[in-house]
Amino acid sequence: HWAGARLPTEAEWESAASGMSAAAGLDTAHAVRPRAAGRGEGLRQMFGEVWQWTASAYLAYPGFRPATGAIGEYNGKFMNGQFVLRGSSCATPRGHSRATYRNFFQPHQRWQFSGLRLARDL
Repeated sequence: HWAGARLPTEAEWESAASGMSAAAGLDTAHAVRPRAAGRGEGLRQMFGEVWQWTASAYLAYPGFRPATGAIGEYNGKFMNGQFVLRGSSCATPRGHSRATYRNFFQPHQRWQFSGLRLARDL
């Protein structure tokens, strides 16, 4: 823990982002661009800056079943050691910038499009 804070779980991140528009991170050309957050209360910059790490391992949602004929990427070997990132970065295609999109990466690897948002227990 850093100064009493921690990474949010994937469920906490999604709950915090629900109802927020990913379009807030899009400029008029419909490209995702970094912007200053401004001041005030509440969450900002959930989309369009960096993919945000969560404390959740990248696993299939409970009850998930891949579609018939789907390629074999939904298996334990592929998901092993990956953690969930949520939000979007300035390099994310527009269609992937939404509250429900899940990204993943290995936590011991560096990736220039990732960052973090800390959470505290109330």
